[in-house]
Amino acid sequence: MRCNKESFQEDTYFHIYNHSIDNLDLFRADEDYLLCLKKIKQKIQLYPASIFAYCLMPNHFHFFIRQDSDKPVFRIFNDVFAGYVQIYNKKYNRKGRLFQNPLQHKIVENDTYALQLCQYIHFNPKKAGLFNDLATWRYSNYLEWIGKRHGSIFCNEILINNGLTPDMYAVMMKEYDYLKTEECIRKYMF
Repeated sequence: MRCNKESFQEDTYFHIYNHSIDNLDLFRADEDYLLCLKKIKQKIQLYPASIFAYCLMPNHFHFFIRQDSDKPVFRIFNDVFAGYVQIYNKKYNRKGRLFQNPLQHKIVENDTYALQLCQYIHFNPKKAGLFNDLATWRYSNYLEWIGKRHGSIFCNEILINNGLTPDMYAVMMKEYDYLKTEECIRKYMF
């Protein structure tokens, strides 16, 4: 279920995600992932937001984000992916849309759910069988959460508010129960 435009208010938290059409790879090469992240960093300057967790996967993406001004955060993604689709289609000699649905967004109102959502997002590469070690996947901010990288697409507020250190979060993720969290997440997503 998507939020209506009036829901996009300052200090509101959102889970924003989308999936490709027909499981098409949205990101075929390293430079595709990096281009997308670069464009998101640029758009955050125009539409102030804090990103707590994100993960770009080959055929979908997730962002847990807070809108930090009256400018709606969905515009970040609409702008980024409108341009990205054009670049992608030209680069890979294709036409048409890349996403099966319009941008998906859900309001996040629960602190417990916020931490579970971060875990869910960060666990995506392992669930998909891309890597066994989450720290190997470069296209999420899991490395920022565990203190191994200092990228700019990261707000540590959820980590701090839950009394966690990077080492504690790394241990939590090693013990993470995806199925239990997915069950909780589904209540909020559908």
